[in-house]
Amino acid sequence: MNMKIRGPAIKLGSNIETDVILPGQYMTLVDPYELAKHALAGLDSEFPEKAKKGVIVVGGKNFGCGSSREQAPLALKYAGVKCVLAESFARIFYRNAINIGLPVIECGGISAAVETGDEIAVDVEAGKIENISKGKKFQVDKPPPFIVEILADGGLIENLRRRLKEK
Repeated sequence: MNMKIRGPAIKLGSNIETDVILPGQYMTLVDPYELAKHALAGLDSEFPEKAKKGVIVVGGKNFGCGSSREQAPLALKYAGVKCVLAESFARIFYRNAINIGLPVIECGGISAAVETGDEIAVDVEAGKIENISKGKKFQVDKPPPFIVEILADGGLIENLRRRLKEK
């Protein structure tokens, strides 16, 4: 499987809560494209417009902390986020992102090495990240094959469907 992602960065800080990623008043929405219109509304009301063509979000520590709403990574994905790179993730956000097919990668030092607008390349399967704009490269732990498979299939449900068809 080839999971290579490239796009401009949008840099956020540390402790980005799920309540900021998708504020509570939008939790009644069920259409992921409607959720996307409100992605990061608690931080930047123009984010959905900025993300439309595909971006890589770069965060600091504890990205996705707060409540365990799975709509938060869904809103990011459907807004146009191709991948989230951060120093660390809240565990539930991390798992929810994988489950819906949004690549999330922990990378020490990434926040200090990236500014909004930098061109980023990510090879998920190889664990390689490059800030093309600044010529900085990172090697992170490769994700386990089952995670790569879930991401390549577009999420856990799609992965299960594919595996069931193969039987």
